[in-house]
Amino acid sequence: FLILTPNEAGVIVLFGRYLGTIKRNGFFFVNPFAAKKKVSLRAHNLNGERLKVNDKAGNPIEIAAVVVWRVHDTFAACFEVESYADYVTTQSESALRHLASSYPYDSWEEDDEQAVSLRGNIDQVSEALERELGQRLGKAGVKVEEARLSHLAYAPEIAGAMLQRQQASAIIAARRKIVDGAVGMVQMALAKLAAEQVVELDAERKAAMVSNLLVVLCGEREAHPVINAGTLY
Repeated sequence: FLILTPNEAGVIVLFGRYLGTIKRNGFFFVNPFAAKKKVSLRAHNLNGERLKVNDKAGNPIEIAAVVVWRVHDTFAACFEVESYADYVTTQSESALRHLASSYPYDSWEEDDEQAVSLRGNIDQVSEALERELGQRLGKAGVKVEEARLSHLAYAPEIAGAMLQRQQASAIIAARRKIVDGAVGMVQMALAKLAAEQVVELDAERKAAMVSNLLVVLCGEREAHPVINAGTLY
């Protein structure tokens, strides 16, 4: 007698010969000489451990993933691999290591700022992990339903240095934006003065005015100008 609950399958083997798989739930009578093995078809959740690997740029990082999987082919799960649960765990770790070494942690580590990175393109990276796991686990009759990164960080020994590097990159980007805006404001001021004929400036005084405006607009602290109360010249 064989009783199967919902999302449970029964693999039947008679004297070493595979007879088939019962995937309907209920009560069944099978050959008393047949070996019966129950296989769960429910979704399994693998919460992987944190792995310490090197990214594409060679920086040590910590990474972990969550994988949702279920048995799709009971014959392959039972007879193609020794233990499909252990196979899923081992291949998931191997795929995650390969994924981490294929992408940089952040996009500024590459020459191309649009490059795919682990931190900046987590959805795209997770899709790549899901595809690779599907290829690796397909031979074991396992279907990957979802794979997502659950942890991503620099290794503790370089976390401080990388934080300073990120801060420096942010400061440089902010300064570049400030300078672009300041140059545009100076151009607009000179063009408006010339258009409304407020004052005529020669090249030397234009250069002095540009220098003063850039100092005021780009400085980190509030400017304290010296007012000339005498004649202009």
